Amino acid sequence: MPKQSLLGLFEKADPAADAMDSFNEAGFKLGSFDVLTGTPYPEGAFGEHVPQHRLFRFPAFGAIIGFTLAIFLTAGTQIAYPLVTGGKPILSIFAMLIIMYEMTMLSGVLATVVGIIFESRLPNLDPGVYDKRITEGMIGVVITLDDDSRKKDAEDILKKSGAFEVKYS
Repeated sequence: MPKQSLLGLFEKADPAADAMDSFNEAGFKLGSFDVLTGTPYPEGAFGEHVPQHRLFRFPAFGAIIGFTLAIFLTAGTQIAYPLVTGGKPILSIFAMLIIMYEMTMLSGVLATVVGIIFESRLPNLDPGVYDKRITEGMIGVVITLDDDSRKKDAEDILKKSGAFEVKYS
């Protein structure tokens, strides 16, 4: 059965926060309901679940991979094509440092861009239900249900909390 979304439209923030609390008390899974608003509110103002981000891991792993590749690239090139100059060592660390720095930064930046796309969950192929009045100042509380068994409960919670309209996907 495909997932179904319900959207309750509210004019004020307090009834929307009450709806979020009611969903939490009714036992709906955290992360299945969220607030949609065009007005900036502080994070967690509606009592919504704030997911933990893992964005900091992407640049760290990217930098480690880039640094490792740079060492193999520079050392491998100098060993494959040895140029003995006046008895100096074949591996020139100071010449390698520039390439190692650049490869570390490049792969860290590229991994950060990939991480931003991944953590933002882009592209969103199933956007669910939406109403253009949300961008005009209304507050929407959306809940995504896996089956129809709790659809009536979710609709009742939205209406009891003060939603003036409930839309379905």
